[in-house]
Amino acid sequence: MITRVRALTLPWTSVVPVLAVVLLVFTWGRDLPGVVVGVVTVVLAGAVLAAVHHAEVVAHRVGEPFGSLVLAVAVTVIEVALIVTLMVDGGAKGATLARDTVFAAVMITCNGIVGLCLLVGSLRHGTAVFNPEGTGAALATVATLATLSLVLPTFTTSKPGPEFSSVQLTFAALSSLILYGLFVATQTVRHRDYFLPLTKHGEVITADSHAEAPSARTALISLGLLGLALIGVVGLAKAVSPTIESVVESAGLKHAVVGVIIALLVLLPETIAALRAARRDRVQTSLNLALGSAMASIGLTIPAVALATIWLSGPLILGLGPTHMLLLVLTVVVASLTVVPGRATPLQGGVHLVIFAAYLELAINP
Repeated sequence: MITRVRALTLPWTSVVPVLAVVLLVFTWGRDLPGVVVGVVTVVLAGAVLAAVHHAEVVAHRVGEPFGSLVLAVAVTVIEVALIVTLMVDGGAKGATLARDTVFAAVMITCNGIVGLCLLVGSLRHGTAVFNPEGTGAALATVATLATLSLVLPTFTTSKPGPEFSSVQLTFAALSSLILYGLFVATQTVRHRDYFLPLTKHGEVITADSHAEAPSARTALISLGLLGLALIGVVGLAKAVSPTIESVVESAGLKHAVVGVIIALLVLLPETIAALRAARRDRVQTSLNLALGSAMASIGLTIPAVALATIWLSGPLILGLGPTHMLLLVLTVVVASLTVVPGRATPLQGGVHLVIFAAYLELAINP
């Protein structure tokens, strides 16, 4: 009898994603009392941990770099759907939503996640080792996408203000899709070995030998539960956003802080997964997650919002201001110097974290 009861008991990682989606259905678009916000926050935290678990199961089955790609694309697709929904309902506030969300994702991934992983990996294992060829290719793609989509609109003259004309926006959207597609092909087909973890001696680690890979059935179940968990994470983050807005306003902070907090919540699954990989001395996997998320955020968001402008009547402001452009330039320069040697010390991790702290400080005190 005890054995039968145990067999019928579902693990919490299977229950929480379903619970998160059910809770999302009952809370979407409603004003939530304090008690419900507390429940939503607890379920949100559980959905984040469940998403990380199922992402690791899928990653173990398909191997790197496919595992990192699955998590990055899954989070970004759901995030893009949320952005377009908010733009439709947000009125004038939706004009800068895509720009602010994408730039927040770039800062969080390229400085916050990269800095934390380099710091954790180097402190735990002496130095953080990764492949400069694959990481450099990812960084170059992110820098190009960010410049074409977020910097050029500030300097174009076809339309007043930091906006693209219709032709320019179409070019940026197509360029984003083409570059992202080329990178995925490079990462998964032609030069997959550039994105695999390395040993201290520079040897490629093709698989984890500490555990047997899960079955195809288990991986498919985890893939489905991963999707549910990520829908729950993004949706519940939106559900608690009014409470976050009221707290931010009562604290006298700028409205941009709300976007940063929501972006941090949405990117939590990738952050935790990247940190776990860094602790296992798989820093290349951490960088695949971080830079892949930044690239997917730009490469999928810009085409989606470009398509959405067909039925959206308001402006679409993509161009960054001078302060944020300086932070982007600093991020690209420092990340390039970090990538070139193929190994990093705690210093490099600390430098990236300081840039991320500067971004947060300027979000609070622009």
